Amino acid sequence: MKRCENNVNCVDCTCRIDSVFGTFASSDLNILNQNKICYTYKKGDVIFQEGTYPHGVFCVRSGKIKILKHGLEGKDQLIRFSKGGDLIGYRALLSGEPYSSSAVCLDETLICFIPKDIIIHLISQYSGLAFSIMQRACHELGEAAKLITNMAQKSNRERLAEMILVLKTNFGLDSDGAIDVKLSREELASMVGTATESLIRILSDFKEEGLIDTIGKKIKPLNVKGIIKTARLSDLI
Repeated sequence: MKRCENNVNCVDCTCRIDSVFGTFASSDLNILNQNKICYTYKKGDVIFQEGTYPHGVFCVRSGKIKILKHGLEGKDQLIRFSKGGDLIGYRALLSGEPYSSSAVCLDETLICFIPKDIIIHLISQYSGLAFSIMQRACHELGEAAKLITNMAQKSNRERLAEMILVLKTNFGLDSDGAIDVKLSREELASMVGTATESLIRILSDFKEEGLIDTIGKKIKPLNVKGIIKTARLSDLI
């Protein structure tokens, strides 16, 4: 983690419209600009750790983050992903409890830290902000529950297919048509909940079946309907 020399002005933030601060007028953003601290993180850096107590919230300006929960057998369970425009760490702060999960960077990430007293003040002053945060919380909890349930009840093959769809939805495609996030085979295997050797084998099967191609560490979906059927999510077709 490295502190930015020059904080990004919230008015100029390209992802603000997608954040909980999207409805704030320029004048309303002054308090954020005056009190936030911007940091850059590298791939693999931990933004916050499960079990520790929050001192503020984190607004993601750019980058990709995975939210993990430590399992009983020592394995990390993927909860969800976060990207530019997302607010993370707020549920623990608002509940006065320690973090129930950890946030780890998947690539270089720029984050604005908003101290506890500032975010509490803004929530108390702007009912629209409170409602927006509540909506985000409900949506994130629902998506996390759906992902965890599906992953627990499916085979390795089905889980990998669903994870490809989740990554595509969260991070989109780059100019080559590949999912716009670089994950090592070990990272992807951990997310799916299988051994690296098994994951590599299934990826090879998917390539032979024409479902995907690979470009370096990236996965390029070729047959989305086929991936959906493999994931047993045919209701999405």
